[in-house]
Amino acid sequence: MPGRSSTLIPIAAASGLTTLGTLPVFLLASQSVLVRDDLGFGPRAFGLAVGAFFAAAAISAVLGGMVADRVGPRVSTVAAGALAAVGGLGIGLGVDRWWSLLALMVVLGVANAACQVTANLSLARSVPAHRRGLGFGVKQAAIPLAIVLAGLAVPTVTAAFGWRSTFVACGATGVLVALTGLRRRAPTAHTAPTGPGSREAPPLRALLVVMAAIALASAAANALGAFFASWSFEVGLSPSQAGVLMAVGSGLNIAARLLAGHLADRRYGRNLPVVAVQMLTGAVALAALSVPVVDVLVPAAVLAFAIGWSWPGLILYAVVRLGRDSPATASGIVQAGAFIGGATGPLAFGYLVDLTGYATAWRITAVLFVVAALLVMVARRMFVADLVSRPPREELGYGGGHRAPRYVAGGSGGADGLTSGSYRDN
Repeated sequence: MPGRSSTLIPIAAASGLTTLGTLPVFLLASQSVLVRDDLGFGPRAFGLAVGAFFAAAAISAVLGGMVADRVGPRVSTVAAGALAAVGGLGIGLGVDRWWSLLALMVVLGVANAACQVTANLSLARSVPAHRRGLGFGVKQAAIPLAIVLAGLAVPTVTAAFGWRSTFVACGATGVLVALTGLRRRAPTAHTAPTGPGSREAPPLRALLVVMAAIALASAAANALGAFFASWSFEVGLSPSQAGVLMAVGSGLNIAARLLAGHLADRRYGRNLPVVAVQMLTGAVALAALSVPVVDVLVPAAVLAFAIGWSWPGLILYAVVRLGRDSPATASGIVQAGAFIGGATGPLAFGYLVDLTGYATAWRITAVLFVVAALLVMVARRMFVADLVSRPPREELGYGGGHRAPRYVAGGSGGADGLTSGSYRDN
């Protein structure tokens, strides 16, 4: 029981932080019709607000990862909670114009970065390797959980108390998180070799390719999350119906992410090809979503949310494993790509809607998923080549297999030895 508790607690904490960080932007998306009517702005301004959230997160994640490694999870948790409190309470109680909403979404974007790097750091340091796939699946499932909560908030909390009340709830939760962080015991310092010449330095070139892939995929996925409610309203669904549909698709997405993480823990590698299939499924779903017919929109939306957006936990798990002794550095690079995509995707999609309409914008966005899938496979080849040419100190199994890996790099097995392996990766 103590071992199980020591695994479940950091996973649950990471999931909660991720939910808190991502929920505000999806609350804004699911209530977009109401917020735009109240504050008086259009799709382009809405895209800018959503893009500002992710732009702030991208910039903050690059610096925040290094800072979190130095100050530790306790200080990082306090900072994340405090920022979420300021942004949430500010929007709920004080925003009255678009520019003030924009400024506070920037604050919430920084809060999101702080939540993400704190959660990644906790999982990398606290969760055993044979449970980390599920751990990152649970952690990344917090993002569709945030969409579920945002979707359900429309016919419940929003209908009863107004859209501002949902942001007040986020701010209050941030206060609780900050107080919890203050009560947390400071951990011992952790250091790892990160120099470019080190044998255990992360494979930078492959990680940069993954960063590009996840930036494109995140751009497509976040455009879906940000603009689906507005598009479905034009096709013929009510805001409440759109919210429920987002909740259903996102609930299935949670199950898909958990299953992907669980299966990753039961096999030796071949995770990135699964990621590529998930992205290609998203491309098909977005292409179908462009058809302005309710009977087509509903199943396409479910497929897009459930499978097309189920890859983040699996790709982050593979990258952290392949980060060798620098999992925070490796995941930080990929996380920055996700935020860059989140920043540019809704912004570009908003401009595309103004210029070409929703249907063409969805089709163009589907192409991003296709390119992202191809880049993931390119990165996989680079990771494998790096394992063979620069075997890690610890034995790492890859290439697939359930009872034993097809290949083992490093450790006593060497670069090509076939042993049972202690890591299941790539």
